[in-house]
Amino acid sequence: MKTCEIRVPLRDGVMGAHLACPERAPAGAIVAIMEIWGVNDTMRRHAAEFAQAGFVCLVPDLFWRQEPGVELDDSDPEDVKKAFDLYYDFDYDLGVRDMEDTVRYVAGIPECSGRAGAVGYCLGGKLCYLLCCRTDIDCAVAYYGTYIEHHIREAPALHRPFMLHMALKDRWVQAEVNELLERRLGPNPNVTIHKYPGADHAFARHGGRTWSKPEADRALALTLDFFRRHLAR
Repeated sequence: MKTCEIRVPLRDGVMGAHLACPERAPAGAIVAIMEIWGVNDTMRRHAAEFAQAGFVCLVPDLFWRQEPGVELDDSDPEDVKKAFDLYYDFDYDLGVRDMEDTVRYVAGIPECSGRAGAVGYCLGGKLCYLLCCRTDIDCAVAYYGTYIEHHIREAPALHRPFMLHMALKDRWVQAEVNELLERRLGPNPNVTIHKYPGADHAFARHGGRTWSKPEADRALALTLDFFRRHLAR
């Protein structure tokens, strides 16, 4: 596996990103979209997991318009405040556009086979949902996407393969919201929902307070199988 920091050209700027590439090439590409903590050790570890499984993985600096290079720790109270300030100021429409440009960029790098998907966590999960509604991304996976329900009116436009990992004890996504998502998204043949009855929000965040290895391992295995099916040449 090789890793490096790169600059991604977007239609109205340049964004930093962490890139992890497998030893063998070409491979399908995955854009791993962060939570609210920046491109930190957790996201670099996710990138390594996907690269070790044979995918090119790019982690974009999603908050580049607000504060480039921010890297926060969810155990630091001041970092938590800063993360939520950035989160609530974040422009989702610009974020989707930036991620669309990023997917197009990573699909075109020499190490990639030409197909690209995305995986997102929390904030990134919602962006994955929107990418499947608004763009021609090959596929996307959302881990505990927050506030997808605020854009549920876009559900009829969801036209790309989409997987949702749903934590049923999620303190940020209430039970009635999970029920709404299942009711409105479940009938779509492009959608696959996996439920984790005992899991809380961020169950896949390595080292986090709510990290749960059994659920994280199961979700990763399902995610890798999904990407192998949809990103194969």
